[in-house]
Parts: sequence; structure tokens; C-alpha cells
Amino acid sequence: MAKLYFYYSAMNAGKTTTLLQSAHNYRERGMRTAILTPRLDHRAGTGVVASRIGLRADGQAFERDQDLEALIRADIAAHGALHCVLVDEAQFLSRAQVWQLSEVVDELRIPVLCYGLRTDFRGELFEGSQYLLAWADELTEIKTICHSGKKATMTVRVDESGRAVHDGPQVEIGGNERYISVSRKEYKKVMRGEGTIEPLQQTLPLSN
Repeated sequence: MAKLYFYYSAMNAGKTTTLLQSAHNYRERGMRTAILTPRLDHRAGTGVVASRIGLRADGQAFERDQDLEALIRADIAAHGALHCVLVDEAQFLSRAQVWQLSEVVDELRIPVLCYGLRTDFRGELFEGSQYLLAWADELTEIKTICHSGKKATMTVRVDESGRAVHDGPQVEIGGNERYISVSRKEYKKVMRGEGTIEPLQQTLPLSN
């Protein structure tokens, strides 16, 4: 039975690597997949999904106001049966798009695997994550660790000096130079201005 899945984490937990591995697993079995990625995230190129460890694949870039159910129906009409839809940076989905993806699951009976952040640098839910948490059939946390050694659950946006940023737009595309994953305790500490975080202190995937 097809389901809507949401795999969530803090930054740098290996979400995109997991997505690309899932896509590979389907293709290895002769099944066709569609990889969707928001157009606003073009760090690796428009429509390109790339992981920190060097894996990459072409996907379909979508706009925030685009109908994703219609996009998938058009893809099937053009290319034939589709066995799985994978969505990178799913936190950037709109409420309407999460609903459209649920229609892909319920009406077209195609599993949809979404990968994204749960919260932003202020500790608040992204819109896409909010509705995936509410409507997905399966929720899975992809774990990573803080430089303190504890599980990282929060994401800090830092400036050039490594100090936590408190204000600004929710969406500001960046990588390891702007965002660091930390534990809740460390998040509270740096948000109080007690020390800095070096952007080069990378987080590492933690196996389930």
C-alpha cells in the first residue's frame, strides 16, 4: 500500500544521501522514480539534487505555487508508469503541495518519500514540515550529532564570526558555512550569546 513518508532531521544528517540511495534502490529493480526539488535551492544547479559526500542526480525543479499532483500526472502521461516520488528539501513545500502529494499517494497509489528539516534557525516549524508531520503516514527521524557529542535536533544560523543569528528571513539558502546542527542544550547556549560555533565543525550521520 502506498504511503506518504516524511524523513526529517537537523542540518547535515545525510537526508539527501538517503534520498539518492532510495532512488537508486528503485532503479536497480527496474522501477521508475521522480525526484522533485524546489527551484529556490539551486546550490548544485537548478533541478540537481546533490549530497555532501558527492552523490548527485537530476530531478525536476518545482515552484512554490506549482501543482505537484498535476506535475506527477503529466510525468506519467509522458513517460509511463511511476513507482515512487522522492522530494528533496521538503520543508519548502507549501501546505497545498503537501496535500497534493497526499493525493498522489491516495489517488494514484504511488508512494511519496519526503526529506527535509523539521525546524528553522529560530526553532520554529517550516510550513512544509508542519503539514508533513500532521498528514504523513510514516515519520522517521534521521539522526545526527552535535559537536558536544549529543544528538543534534536544532539548527543554528551563524554569521561570519560563528555567532548565532536571531533575526532574518526564514528561508536563506546556505550550507555548512551558515548552518550548524546542535543539541537543544547547545542551541539555548549559543542563542544566549554564550560562545560561538565554528562553521567547520561538521556533524556526522548517526546510525539508527
